Amino acid sequence: MFSIENGRLRRFIAGAAAVVGAFAVVGSANAATQDSATDRAPKPTVVLEHGAFADGSGWDGVIAKLRRDGYPVVAAANPLRGPATDATALRSLVDHIKGPVVLVGHSYGGSVISEAAVGEPRVKALVYVAAFLPAPGESALQLTNRFPGSTLPGTLDPVPFTNADGSTGTDLYIQQDTFRAQFAADVPADRAALAAASQRPIAQAALTEKATVAAWQTVPSWDIVTTEDLNIPAAAQRFMAERAHAHTTEVAASHSVAVSHPGLVAGVIEQAARGSR
Repeated sequence: MFSIENGRLRRFIAGAAAVVGAFAVVGSANAATQDSATDRAPKPTVVLEHGAFADGSGWDGVIAKLRRDGYPVVAAANPLRGPATDATALRSLVDHIKGPVVLVGHSYGGSVISEAAVGEPRVKALVYVAAFLPAPGESALQLTNRFPGSTLPGTLDPVPFTNADGSTGTDLYIQQDTFRAQFAADVPADRAALAAASQRPIAQAALTEKATVAAWQTVPSWDIVTTEDLNIPAAAQRFMAERAHAHTTEVAASHSVAVSHPGLVAGVIEQAARGSR
C-alpha cells in the first residue's frame, strides 16, 4: 500500500514539476517576446544641435556611429543668434519629424534644447554634451563666470555687424591661431585647423540672453562633463548636471569632445534613447 501511494506521490510530484516547468518556459518566452518587441520598437530620431564656434560637421563621427546602430539622425543648423530665436528654429525642425525625438545639445546648444523641448511631448530625452543647462533667469555667460577656469575671453575675435534694419551687434569668433588650444586640444591638428576655418560665429548678445524656461526640470536628462574644457569649466558643468539630476558621464576631454570621443558621445546618446523608451 505504501509503495503504491509512494508511486502515486512520485507521479504527482513529477506532474507538478512538469507544470511548473511549462510555466517557466512560457514566462521565459513572454519575457523574450517583450524584449524582442522592445528591440523592434522604432528608434527615436536623434536631433543634434551644435554650439558656438562650430557647425554640423563636428557631429560627423557621432552621426556615423548612431546610423550604424540604426538611429535616424538630423544635425540641425543652429543660427547662433540667441536662445529664444534659435529654440524657435529648432522647434520647427522637431515639429517636422515623425515619432519620438532625443535632443542633443553641445555647448551653447544646451541652452537652445533646454528651451526648445518645453511643451514638446515627443522629446523623450535631453543629452547635454559639454553644455549649458541654464535655469530661468540665467545666461551662458553668468554660468561660465560663476566658476574659475575659462580662458575663452582672451581668445575671441569680435566682428561688428549691421542688420538690414540698421540695428547693430557683434559676432564672436575664436582666433584661428588659438582655436586648437582653446577649443579642441585633443583633436588632430589638421582637423582642428579645418574646424577653426569653418567655425560659425555666435552673436555676443546670445551669451547674455537669460533663459525663461528649462526643459531639464521635467524631461529626463543625460550629461557629458568634459574635465579638460577651457570654454565651460568642469566645475560649472558638474554644478548644472547635478542640479538637473542628469545621468552624468565624465571624460578627460576638450570642449570638442564630439570630435575627439565620438564613440563615447554616441554611446551616451544611445543610453538616453533606450532609457526613454
